[in-house]
Amino acid sequence: MKVKYIDLGVMPYMDAWQKQTFLMEKLKREKSEGKDGLNYLLFVEHPHVYTLGRNGNRANMLMDMDRLHAKNAEFIKVDRGGDITYHGPGQLVVYPVFCLNDFKVGVREYVRRLEEIVIHTIGRYGLKGERMEKAAGVWLDPGMTSARKICAVGVKCSRFVTMHGFALNVSTELEYFNYINPCGFVDKGVTSIEKETGTVINIDEVKAFVLQYFNDLFEMESVNYLHGY
Repeated sequence: MKVKYIDLGVMPYMDAWQKQTFLMEKLKREKSEGKDGLNYLLFVEHPHVYTLGRNGNRANMLMDMDRLHAKNAEFIKVDRGGDITYHGPGQLVVYPVFCLNDFKVGVREYVRRLEEIVIHTIGRYGLKGERMEKAAGVWLDPGMTSARKICAVGVKCSRFVTMHGFALNVSTELEYFNYINPCGFVDKGVTSIEKETGTVINIDEVKAFVLQYFNDLFEMESVNYLHGY
């Protein structure tokens, strides 16, 4: 199956959210009309922003609005699952707009495949990514006092069509996680590929690995799609 792949570069969160929403509604409409429809895979980096999931706790945002603005960051409530997380430069954010029926998977298996893509990707850098029970995403040393999250996962699914996705810390400024309880946890750390390896990581190389594993695990063919939707 061919999937339209778009690298959005660096884009404000709300702009990318609007694009996702447009593509999601378009795909839902096409499916309701009996058309094949197009599946999309969006890659992006965001300027500093904190997003709170629909069931998240506002108390997990530890800064007031004045301090938030002083850090050149936004705070936005969103319609995905999960609690609060941070997006910023050096973090690869991936938004699949997929009709799950096209890939013959349910939501649970879909999330597992997203996690598996990240596990394979960071494995290329010698890191052992794992899952943690009752905590979506990818972790290092789960179940230990040194447990730290390297990738957050949060999705929305409407009429079997997805949006949102995952955020993989490549060379992220981890200081920004100090101002929240990441994903609602008060006793877990956050890390990045760069911090764990102690080397400078090329985010374009990471993108290539992620794209490769999407093609492999979803049995799809990504087609670079630069103009229009």
